[in-house]
Amino acid sequence: MPTPIVLNQPQPKHSPLEDVQGFAISLVTTAIGLSIIAQLGFITGQTAGLALVISYLTGWSFSWVFWLINLPFYALAWTRMGREFTLKSIACVTILSLLMALIPNWLSFDHINPLFGIITFGILTGYGLLGTFRHKGSLGGLGVVALYAQEHLGVRAGLVQLAFDAVLFAVAFTLFEPSRVLYSLLGALILSAVITFNHRHDRYIAD
Repeated sequence: MPTPIVLNQPQPKHSPLEDVQGFAISLVTTAIGLSIIAQLGFITGQTAGLALVISYLTGWSFSWVFWLINLPFYALAWTRMGREFTLKSIACVTILSLLMALIPNWLSFDHINPLFGIITFGILTGYGLLGTFRHKGSLGGLGVVALYAQEHLGVRAGLVQLAFDAVLFAVAFTLFEPSRVLYSLLGALILSAVITFNHRHDRYIAD
């Protein structure tokens, strides 16, 4: 008879090689998802969504805006989440910013159905974020706050992100066409649902 798994016992840590491959898959997946909505002219929630809004309104590069927005959150990450988490988050944000600058040279879309595109974005980016969480990192910004709330306050990370998204989208309705924002809102809801239903410590085998 198989030995039952005790979920509250210490679990083995990921090796450096496992972290590298985990982050690589997560960041490429996330970058493709973000590239899809950038091509469609949609937005999303969290700091990436804020960066997209600023990018659309100013014409500045998303990559630089996203990287700069995340800088203030690293102090919280360092003091509350630890050195390892902070350094991994800085690396993830920097690599994602670089990928977002490079992907338009590597991948283009002649046509994307808006509904399919936004659903694909929500799924790909949701699982990309989960991958960074599972390897003790984040994509900075709100992800740091959300993980801190889950780890120390018992509030689901997805719910924290959903609250921020509600404010961001309320502002977006005053700036963009309603249809554009509604499509974007669907993608953010799918992304948050993926995280809420899957980021569960009591279901992890190794973390």
